Amino acid sequence: MKTRITELFGIKHPIIQGGMHYVGYAELAAAVSNAGGLGIITGLTQPTPEDLAKEIAKCQGMTDKPFGVNLTFLPAFFAPPYPEYIQAIVEGGVKIVETAGRSPEQYMPALKAAGITVIHKCTSVRHSLKAEKIGCDAVSVDGFECGGHPGEDDIPNMILLPRAAEELKIPFVASGGMADGRSLVAALSLGAEGINMGTRFIATKEAPVHENVKKALVAANELQTRLIMRPLRNTERVLTNAAVEKILEIERQKGAATSIEDIREFVAGPENRRVLQEGVMDAGAWSCGMVAGLIHDIPSCKELIDRIMRDAEQIIRKRLEGFLQ
Repeated sequence: MKTRITELFGIKHPIIQGGMHYVGYAELAAAVSNAGGLGIITGLTQPTPEDLAKEIAKCQGMTDKPFGVNLTFLPAFFAPPYPEYIQAIVEGGVKIVETAGRSPEQYMPALKAAGITVIHKCTSVRHSLKAEKIGCDAVSVDGFECGGHPGEDDIPNMILLPRAAEELKIPFVASGGMADGRSLVAALSLGAEGINMGTRFIATKEAPVHENVKKALVAANELQTRLIMRPLRNTERVLTNAAVEKILEIERQKGAATSIEDIREFVAGPENRRVLQEGVMDAGAWSCGMVAGLIHDIPSCKELIDRIMRDAEQIIRKRLEGFLQ
């Protein structure tokens, strides 16, 4: 399948693995890239720029295919040394960066000077247009269904994707609710030129997370995610557990007066890591999309991507053509 996204990134299939905290390590990124997609190392999961440099080198030893690094620009209360992380990316020879969070505008000159292709995650058409204006090469359009941070507009992909297609000149991929061949065909029909999958790639053999996490995704359905941090206007979609229900209770009690300090113990990095890496499933909140309802097995990345492409081709060539008379 050839789209502007496959051409832009030099990949076989229009499937990108999203950057995920404590999930996007070299093992997963290399497996996705080797399977024909675009694997992504999560930059800030690495404690220091030096650690990121080592992770990039590790990934290069595991694949000769293109892969990228996610760099999330966080609010001011936590400011990592972004120039040093970018330097590690550049010196590591990585040519693709997925940016997320706040606008990457101030870092675009350094990225473009190094010949890096930038795809920015956006949850609205207006943010997508800003990304296009500041020189991003592509955007990942995140619908309300997505795990992690869906923004504050609450627009699902059936509306958001065609709106993006009406406005954007640069290519974009669909993110949020993407799981299988049906997702890919639907995204393409709505104007996207590929898909970005986060939650679905957690439930793969190569994902470096605890088996309890993978089993939880298989067992979950589409009704089991919750939205937390809405009073803070930093909404996050997570899979429900005891910690999440406690967060929601605090937010119900405090309403608009809720502060990050009220819930920090449940959303802080160490608790998130305990869930994902140690399998302590009630330790804290962890990002998960509504797509959990479409996850029924734990394949290898190659098995998953091959199945998506096979099913997409069958839908396009047989099911959809069958409707034409």
